[in-house]
Amino acid sequence: MKLAGLAMAAPATAAQILQQAAAEAMEFTQQAESTSLGSGTLDHLDLAVTEFNHAYSLKPPKAVFDAVMDYRRKVNGLLKAKHTHQQERELLAFAGWLSELLAWLAHDLGDARTGLAFATDAFVHGQQAGHGQLCAWAMDASASINLYEQRPAKARSAALRGLTEAPADHPLTVRLHAQAARAAAADGDTEGFTSAFHSAQDAHRLLPPRSPRRFGMDVMPLADYALTSYPATSFIWLGQAEQARRHAEHALATYEAAPETSRAPSREAIARIDLAIAHAQLGDPDDAVSLGHQALGSARVVDSVRHRAGDLTSFLTRRYPRQSAVEGLREHLAALDAAARPALPAAPSGA
Repeated sequence: MKLAGLAMAAPATAAQILQQAAAEAMEFTQQAESTSLGSGTLDHLDLAVTEFNHAYSLKPPKAVFDAVMDYRRKVNGLLKAKHTHQQERELLAFAGWLSELLAWLAHDLGDARTGLAFATDAFVHGQQAGHGQLCAWAMDASASINLYEQRPAKARSAALRGLTEAPADHPLTVRLHAQAARAAAADGDTEGFTSAFHSAQDAHRLLPPRSPRRFGMDVMPLADYALTSYPATSFIWLGQAEQARRHAEHALATYEAAPETSRAPSREAIARIDLAIAHAQLGDPDDAVSLGHQALGSARVVDSVRHRAGDLTSFLTRRYPRQSAVEGLREHLAALDAAARPALPAAPSGA
């Protein structure tokens, strides 16, 4: 090493060695700060991710998917370029947030494989960025996608994995407990549903007065929806129609009372379908058909809405096989299914 003989060197030589070492230290610092990122790149990405999250419930999912995928590729390129360690952590987080949104959009477009791939990508990038909350959001997406793919055990596992990363006093914790409850109900596990749903209620009571925000959006409604809409679906699966009706009515009232900026048309449509199925189970097919048409008239009829509407029409057809109104609802759904094709094209892998 250059300083190994410093103590034995002549004064002039020692001074030269120290001067050279100081110059090298400056080079080390410049290397650590060296980056090819423009000064406003990270701010631009933050604004873009914010706008994409706001657009999610307002614009057609295919258009949003294409725009978000374009940015995900750009971030992949930035991660391969020169940047500082701190910038890398921020880029990894932005990559994860974009992939989390792509997971939901792929799910909305009916491509579970792509959705789960992006949920996994979001989780991995969250881990690399040291961002536990991002990991938890990724597992929330994975839980929903697996549930709609009729894989309740995997959905439950994803929810529990998310709970290991989510802050205890965050609305996401409420949602993940409710996800686990819904998965248990889908598996016919009444005790598991009851236990997980009580955990969701307990977590909701512990939330702070001021709700956290995600890219400028209040996330408290997501916890409120999970405590009303998820049990409505769960009680349908558990064959408890009256309980399902009560929770579905509460869920629908919660959605309708939300500020316009917080409305979620697809979730509201699913609440109407839950209420419709409850009415059908209770012997009221006319209201069930009417609610079904209202749901399919939503501004955002994504794959999950059509999937649940299929559950409704299948039940109505079995229970009330000779009613023309039921056939009309089936035709309404068939037309929407046809309009939704072609399916989402496969996305190339990112970083």
